[in-house]
Amino acid sequence: MDKLTLGSYITQKRKEQKIPLLDMAKELGISKFYLCNIEKDRRTMTAGDTLEKIASVLHLNTNDTALLFDLAAKSNNVLIAADLTEYINEHDIVRTALRTARDVGATDEVWQAFIEQLRILERKESL
Repeated sequence: MDKLTLGSYITQKRKEQKIPLLDMAKELGISKFYLCNIEKDRRTMTAGDTLEKIASVLHLNTNDTALLFDLAAKSNNVLIAADLTEYINEHDIVRTALRTARDVGATDEVWQAFIEQLRILERKESL
């Protein structure tokens, strides 16, 4: 199986939605050549707003949108995806939490429990 890249992922999702390249490029406000170069991994993409537009046009769910941002970060040799950078920079407590987790050696299991607790809180608040 080929390695999943930003370009291959966008192409896959666009084809699943049966959206022609030209139509998607028009919706995004970019040229079809630029989009083609992105899909062929000849160009990278960093703008979070364009990535959000792509997620919207492709009707991506939350997990698929996160993967889109992660693939975009990897294509630019960036360690943290654009959607997370702003959030981390705007919230001192997040940086503190990340450093604390690093310092205490938080495992994947600890992080998974933390995520589950956040989802429980989210469900309670939505009731």
